[in-house]
Order: sequence, then structure tokens, then C-alpha cells
Amino acid sequence: MNAIETVALAKHFGRKTVLAGLDLAVPEGAVYGLIGLNGTGKTTTLKILLNILAPTGGRAAVLGRDSRRLGAADLTEIGYVSENQQQPDWMTAGDLFAYLRPFYPAWDGELERRLLAQMDLPLDRRLRDLSRGMRMKVALVSSLAYRPRLLVLDEPFSGLDPLVRDEVIEALLELAGETTILVSSHDLAEMESFASHIGFLEEGR
Repeated sequence: MNAIETVALAKHFGRKTVLAGLDLAVPEGAVYGLIGLNGTGKTTTLKILLNILAPTGGRAAVLGRDSRRLGAADLTEIGYVSENQQQPDWMTAGDLFAYLRPFYPAWDGELERRLLAQMDLPLDRRLRDLSRGMRMKVALVSSLAYRPRLLVLDEPFSGLDPLVRDEVIEALLELAGETTILVSSHDLAEMESFASHIGFLEEGR
């Protein structure tokens, strides 16, 4: 079974065509790297899959459900981390995790503690005072702690130093198999060491 499947997926913004009949299949349990140059439609694809944007044509299914019908209950099984993810800067990392826990019935406190120790995250510092790498780690822990069936990452390694990147990959691989992981990137080299599947997006296909 595929965790994600799109058929002839299309998206137009006015006269601009971003997706032009995209067919995509991501098997359950895969670590799938969606590779393409900046501006080729990777982020648009991910936003359609998560029901942030509506497609112009075609269809997309996520965890067996039409992406246009994904609701709050479905999203408790999906994690999403983006390159420019907004976070409540005034909160500490500890405050953020305490706020998020009640929203996710499957939140695993032991896994949260293990990830925090593994990534050496300070819980008492405000998010605005953390480095980009630390903020990415916070976003990742907050998306992994409830053991999502699907984790969607949009350019998660952009601007990270190699050590932080390796820590993020290690955390991802710990859940590989039980969680399907879809990662968009413009850099094949950073994906080929750990992805099980690779797809290339060019000219909206």
C-alpha cells in the first residue's frame, strides 16, 4: 500500500503552471526523497498533500484519504516540518512541548525525553534565542514525539551545519519503517545516504 499517491495532480496560480500532471507513489515505510531545483513545485506539492492548498486538477491521497478531506483527527497522525516554519518565539522549548502534548493522543513521553537528550536541546531558552539548527531540532522533536504514521519535511537541511544535519538524520532513521518519511530537497547528495526511494520533480512532473 502507498502512504501517498497522486494521479495527474495539477496546480495553477493564475496563468502560471506549477504542477502539470504529477504522478507520485510513496510506499508505506519508505524514506522518500523528492528532489528538484528551487521553484519546481516541491513545496506546492507538499502543501496540497497536507490540505494547505487545493489542487487545480487530478487527485492526491494521503494515508488512504483524499487530501482535500484531511481534518484535525488525520493531522494527529501526520508530522510536518518546513524550512521556514513559524514558531512561537516567546515560548521556551519546554513550554512548546507542554502546549503540544494534549493535542496528540499518541504522544510518547519516553520518546520525547530520548530525542531531547539525543539532540541536547535546552528546554529553558526561548525559541527566539536558539540557533537555526536548534530551532529545527525543536520542530523535529515536536513532530516525532507522537510517532506519526507520516512525516513530511520541506527542505529540512537547508542552512544546517553538517553535525546538526547528521543528528537530524539519525533521529529520522530511528523511526524509519514505522513512519513513512517524505523529504523534499534540491540537493541529491544530502539525500542519497539515507533515502530508500528518490523521485525527481521537473517542470511540474
